[in-house]
Amino acid sequence: MGNRLHNSIDWKEQSFKQYESRCAFLNEENLCDLYSEAGPGMLCKTCRLYPRHIEEFEGVREISLSLSCIEAAKLILGCEEAVTFRTVEREGKEEEYEFFDFLLYTKLCDGREHMIRTLQNRGLPLNLRLSLVLALGHDLQNRAGKGELCLADRLFDYFSREGTAKKAERKLERYRIGDEERFERMKELFSLFDRLEALKKDWPGYLKRIRETLYGKGPKEYGRQREAFLRSMGGGEAWERWGEQLAVYFLFTYFCGAVYDGHVYGKTAFAVVSTVLIQEMAQALWQENGGVLEETDMVDIAHRYSKEVEHSDENLNTAERMMAKEEPYRLRQLLGILYS
Repeated sequence: MGNRLHNSIDWKEQSFKQYESRCAFLNEENLCDLYSEAGPGMLCKTCRLYPRHIEEFEGVREISLSLSCIEAAKLILGCEEAVTFRTVEREGKEEEYEFFDFLLYTKLCDGREHMIRTLQNRGLPLNLRLSLVLALGHDLQNRAGKGELCLADRLFDYFSREGTAKKAERKLERYRIGDEERFERMKELFSLFDRLEALKKDWPGYLKRIRETLYGKGPKEYGRQREAFLRSMGGGEAWERWGEQLAVYFLFTYFCGAVYDGHVYGKTAFAVVSTVLIQEMAQALWQENGGVLEETDMVDIAHRYSKEVEHSDENLNTAERMMAKEEPYRLRQLLGILYS
């Protein structure tokens, strides 16, 4: 085991070697030989922590589960209740962050709390909830860009009012687009993957198959299949629950990280677009399975998406930059997709 350990380390990169995208110590049963031989004390930091995901802020450490883990994905998508978060205070030395914008962080936390509350308001259809969250992220970005964060509370107050959702629903009608235009916009959104690094060898082939299933027969067939897909999901009921849990997951994990790069809208759009793309992939699998989609299928799709997009800092940064700056991810464009 000593020789194997020595020969399985990439000393330059300070990591274990990979063979066909698998750690050198993973056996055929996907179990760790190092753990079996030497016990849990020999696990590296990454393996000790995974599937926990940790985000650090000044005085705050946020811990969640990573959707890329099959078991974590089962927990996230299998949860029927609205997700809640536990807060624990512990004594200890606080790490100080140079140039940490505490005012921005505070408003991001307040904004995220409101967004999650909106996403979990099951009295509203999911497309309206996602639209409200997207609009709030857009307006909060404008406040931050103009140095008007002191006015953010007014923004939160407006989005919290009882009549705001109904007023927004009426306004959103103007963004409604036809099947053909939605088909083109969705193809454009799906092309996000073409700009990202593929981490698994089978991923490009998987995407090619999904793309052909969804868009290969043109806009009319795509629209017909989409309507049938939503009907088969209990009028959208099953998808509404899965979509809510996905959007909450992505928003909780990444939104407050905007304190470091200022991409408030980009991170909001990432949560919404990720949810929409996973729904597209679910529709493709439903078509391939002859009109059947089990929860295990959703878990597999979400886990695959997470592994490819979230497990590369380069991919995450590229996706967020695109959503912050490029035309297909503008508020108007995404509202048209959500509300059609």
